[in-house]
Amino acid sequence: MRLTRFTDLALRVLMRLAVAEADLPTTRDVAATMEVPYTHTAKVVARLQHLGLVEARRGRGGGLALTTAGLAASVGGVVRELEGAGDVVDCDGATPCPLRGACVLRGALRRAQEAFFAALDPLTVNDLVAAPTGPLLLGIAGGPPGRTDTP
Repeated sequence: MRLTRFTDLALRVLMRLAVAEADLPTTRDVAATMEVPYTHTAKVVARLQHLGLVEARRGRGGGLALTTAGLAASVGGVVRELEGAGDVVDCDGATPCPLRGACVLRGALRRAQEAFFAALDPLTVNDLVAAPTGPLLLGIAGGPPGRTDTP
């Protein structure tokens, strides 16, 4: 199983926002910290807003903030939502596989995909920023270097 770049970036954005302090980062700040294009980050942030995981505050002192739901979100749930419920392989595509009616592989791949999601289900975004990751994120983002707790 391989995550799309979109999902990978979404998880990293959630992690970055989970360690944000009083000065909320902007989408540009997050893009720069993650070293990814602003346009990709903006699309990810818009999707995360739509899911209710992130809120954008306008004006002075504004920026991006993780919602309570975002902090408690299951990583497996986020990945399922962003990756979609599709099969790992497309047996019914433009050129359907001639084995699809009697293939054991398709079912095995579906079970493996569900096992992948199930392994991520117990993890929350908050769990992802526990030490040592949270303090490292703060250092990358320019936060206080000695901080070891997470919000």
